[in-house]
Amino acid sequence: MPQLSIWYFRTAILFLIAGICVGLYMSITHQFEATGAHAHINLLGWVTMAIFGIYYALNPVQAASRIARIQYMLYTLGILVMAPSLFLMLTGNPSLEPVVAVSSLVTFAGVLLFAVILFTRKA
Repeated sequence: MPQLSIWYFRTAILFLIAGICVGLYMSITHQFEATGAHAHINLLGWVTMAIFGIYYALNPVQAASRIARIQYMLYTLGILVMAPSLFLMLTGNPSLEPVVAVSSLVTFAGVLLFAVILFTRKA
């Protein structure tokens, strides 16, 4: 399996653990303001990263490319900043909205780069 797939799967499981922790926190405290952050951590962190990992496992030539590694770093950086800042913003820190906005755009840039890889790179 390509190293990039392994990176994606390892990062995805860490986001799943984080998402479960946020869900447990909300359940234990009965404070559900951070539901949006919980959903983003699980869907963008766990599910989407696992799908990226599967794609690169099935396309090892693309996984070996520099653009694929850049895509991993860009997407991961975006989520690493967006998820906690969104959690904090939703739980009472509205001043973090610009951080959430910029990190969301970085995450989106990672998705767009993946689209470029899908549509322009040879499999």
